[in-house]
Amino acid sequence: MINPVILSVRLMTYNHEEYITQCLNSIEQQQTSFPFEVIIGDDFSTDSNIALIQQFIASSTNKNINYILLDRKKGDEYDINRQKKGRLYNFLDMISHCKRKYIALLDGDDYWTDPYKMQKQVDFLEANPNFNICFTQANTLKENKLELHPIPPISPNGIYTFDDLLEHYNFITTASVVFRKKFSKIPEWIYQLPYGDLGLYFLVSKDAKIKCLPEITSVYRIHEKGMWSGTNELKKVETQLKFYQVLFNQLNHHQKQLVKNKHKVLIAKISYQLHKKNRLLRVLKRIQLSNKYKL
Repeated sequence: MINPVILSVRLMTYNHEEYITQCLNSIEQQQTSFPFEVIIGDDFSTDSNIALIQQFIASSTNKNINYILLDRKKGDEYDINRQKKGRLYNFLDMISHCKRKYIALLDGDDYWTDPYKMQKQVDFLEANPNFNICFTQANTLKENKLELHPIPPISPNGIYTFDDLLEHYNFITTASVVFRKKFSKIPEWIYQLPYGDLGLYFLVSKDAKIKCLPEITSVYRIHEKGMWSGTNELKKVETQLKFYQVLFNQLNHHQKQLVKNKHKVLIAKISYQLHKKNRLLRVLKRIQLSNKYKL
């Protein structure tokens, strides 16, 4: 009997010609007891990214993997509208193409380092139905230097909840995660978020726990072309405030209090950074931001 395809890898990529082959090789080297599919969504690259992906798929020898390169159909009205709506819409559109029980996330400039990564994570989720997200330790790569991605020391056994992500920060690296698909349709409010991963984690983990396996299985590449790592700090803070503003009404009472605390700290931080030597301007900036990102 042929084993069913139970996992979709969501591979999102944009102008990654320097990195995409290493990324695809790390998928090709995965050893699993189950077949899986790789949903590849190119975010309208202008380099040779698509050609490299097509060449790789044509030469693939791993019969356990089904590569699906989403059809961009240049000039098609749907495709033009998708491009205009931006990165978040493309992110969520790709998720809607992932139909399997589990979804693994990977971006074209990152890569996996453990050939048993997905097998370990699926085994854990299969054996632990009260967990909906399984991620792992990961390295960051910046200027050819590998460093362990920091996780706050709040759990000795690697067990977390979504509240921990709210209270601290999103310490789950995208390339390290596999989650159980717990929704049939993405709710409309998620399309208003400035980024999609943390919104998805909220959807799938609000009634379950999150597990971090101790193995290092992936590398998150930090470079100036990266969608998040290339953003300046003040812009990142405003993006977080926008995220909290959209998510706020979906949260329970305790989570709302966590967000209010973070909201206050972030507004104070950005006001101070902009007006370090002028207290009056800092106060005015705090008022302006509090109104702009009102919860």
